Amino acid sequence: MTQNSSQRPVAVVTGASSGIGAATARALAAAGYEVVVGARRVERITALAEEIGGRGYALDVADAESVAAFVAQIDRCDVLVNNAGGALGAHSVAEADLEAWRSMYEVNVLGLVAMTKALLPALLDSGLGHVINIGSVAGREVYEGGGGYNAAKHAVSALTRVMRLELLGQPVRITQLDPGMVETEFALTRFGGDEEKAAAVYEGMEPMQAADIAEAVVWVVSRPRRVNVDSMLIMATDQSTAKTVHRR
Repeated sequence: MTQNSSQRPVAVVTGASSGIGAATARALAAAGYEVVVGARRVERITALAEEIGGRGYALDVADAESVAAFVAQIDRCDVLVNNAGGALGAHSVAEADLEAWRSMYEVNVLGLVAMTKALLPALLDSGLGHVINIGSVAGREVYEGGGGYNAAKHAVSALTRVMRLELLGQPVRITQLDPGMVETEFALTRFGGDEEKAAAVYEGMEPMQAADIAEAVVWVVSRPRRVNVDSMLIMATDQSTAKTVHRR
C-alpha cells in the first residue's frame, strides 16, 4: 500500500475529473488534506493530482476490480466524498432506455456502496471518519423525464439515512449534500454531448458553480466532532424547485 508520508489527513474524492469532484479536491487540498482523486479519465486526474499535490488513480466505481485496485493504494482515509454519478438522458418511463437507467444505478448507487464498504475500515480507524454523499435535488423531488435519475438519487438518500442509523455510535460522520443546478459537464453528459441542449439548461439564469458545492464540503468536514450535518440542500438563487427556475 502507498503510505501517507506527511501524516496529513487523507480525503478521497471519486468522480474527480471535472465539475464538483475536481473543485472539491482543490478545496480539500487547500484546507490541508492530502487528496486522493479517482475517475475514469486518467489523464485529467493525473493532471489534477499534480496540481494539488495529491495522488490520482484510475477508478470506475461500477467495476469491482477497479475499486479494489484503487483502494489498495490507500492506507489511510479520513474523508470519503462519493461524488461519482450523473444522469443519462431524459426519457419518460414509457420510453425508458433500460441500459442508461442501469448505468445510472450502477454508478450513482452501487458505486457509492462499493466505495463506502471498501474504505469504511480505514474511515473508522481514522478516529473520526466522514462520508459525504453527493446527492441531488432530484433525490428529494421527482419530475417528468427524470425517472431514472430520480430513482438513483432517491436511493442515495435512502442509503445515506441507513448508514447514519447503522453507524450511530461509531467514529464516523455521514452527510448528504444535495445540489440544485450547477454549471458543470452534467448537462452535456446527460444529453450525450449535445452542446445546444446543455446550454439551454442554464439559459437566462445564473447557476451555481462547482466551487460553491466544494466550499460546502469543506465547511461540513470542519465542524466540531460533536456536529454531524445530516443533509444540506443547496440551490441557485434563481431556482426554487427541481423544475422551477427564474429566467431573465
